[in-house]
Amino acid sequence: MSPFIERIASNDALPDAVDVVIVGGGIVGTAAAYFLSKQGHSVALLEKGYVGCEQSSRTWGWCRQQNRDPREMPLTILSMNLWDGLASEIGRDLGFRRTGLEYATDDEKVLAQWESWLPTAKEFGVNTRMLTGAEAAQRIPESRRKWKGGLHSVDDGKAEPSLAVPVLAEGARANGATIHQGCAARALDVTNGRITGVHTEAGTIRTSAVLCAAGAWASRFLRPHGINFPQAAVRQTVLRTKPTANVGEVLYCPDFAMTRRLDGSYTAAISGRATLELTAQGIRYAREFMPQFIQRLKAVQMSIGKSMFSGPESLGALLTNDDKLFEKNRVLDPAPLQRLVNQIIENVRGTYRELADVEIDSTWGAFVDCTPDAVPVISGIDAIEGLYLAAGCSGHGFGTGPGIGFLASQLIRNETPSVDPAHFHLSRLTDGSKIKVGPI
Repeated sequence: MSPFIERIASNDALPDAVDVVIVGGGIVGTAAAYFLSKQGHSVALLEKGYVGCEQSSRTWGWCRQQNRDPREMPLTILSMNLWDGLASEIGRDLGFRRTGLEYATDDEKVLAQWESWLPTAKEFGVNTRMLTGAEAAQRIPESRRKWKGGLHSVDDGKAEPSLAVPVLAEGARANGATIHQGCAARALDVTNGRITGVHTEAGTIRTSAVLCAAGAWASRFLRPHGINFPQAAVRQTVLRTKPTANVGEVLYCPDFAMTRRLDGSYTAAISGRATLELTAQGIRYAREFMPQFIQRLKAVQMSIGKSMFSGPESLGALLTNDDKLFEKNRVLDPAPLQRLVNQIIENVRGTYRELADVEIDSTWGAFVDCTPDAVPVISGIDAIEGLYLAAGCSGHGFGTGPGIGFLASQLIRNETPSVDPAHFHLSRLTDGSKIKVGPI
């Protein structure tokens, strides 16, 4: 079942023309719409389903700097600073709190990896410290394992997946943007190598700038226009408990990760227990993703599922240019894996005495769109003037969403960017450069 997210209304009429059209109503698209409209640009946000319906409402809700790829650090710091101010700017709570993140492990190799990141923390001023085994046990009980140590990332935290995207969208609308849900973008209108409009199921909007923030659908949306974007979607399983005792805010150990939500419930999952479904698009980009698959093969299981025959990576999506594909798939809503649901709740109940009788409220699956190096693409598209891409967030998109949207808005406005965008250019994935896989 889909996770709960606050639903908002759509604008009645599609505008004839705007400065910028944004394709995709997740955290990245709505953040970009907010920052562009705040600067006085006219914006139309298009979402084939409803805002936040896919990855952005299915996330754990973490907002972290800890253990990020150094290439992402300036963007991550920017995002945290933006999160700090959004509620006061918009006038509504997005659930953002700097609660700290607490980690524990019984694996010396994992502990060494965390410790090896400390020079990066020092370089970028991230307030994080290693924990002894006894200190880790004070935060997460040693019911199943004996902790070797842990980590406390002091200034990181969380936001509310059910609120963040709708609040950003309404903030953009208050600035003059229009929101169009149940309105799929079918194709771009390109004249002499320049964006001139977007064809939607409700009509055409004239524009000179388009941001593709379509998440797992981005590669398929761009492909008919000759744009090569290596992308793979990894399937994950998440559950939400009913409101229960408070045992901590944001917790991680090998058996589970948990985030406390505003209503007193927890979102819970197991880090690394993801499934990579064999798909036509996956076969096409197997060479680009091979370094990442090799590095993370123990954490990711391979399977054959429905994704080969339906959705953005299917055989039909690869071999045809059906411009109605997106409205035929309003919401990408994979089923959760029941064996993982059972394992997650068993681990949670067995770790905390206070949660021995905790009940499951809901469960869901999600497809997380990844790039070969696990770093997002935030980039203009050289082949088509006025076309921009912000996707491939690789499981980091919710926490860094405001920064990604802000950077994309600066690129569109041709403004000096707040962070160096060189690491995020699409060309790094397509020019034959060696793929460097960052931390998970």
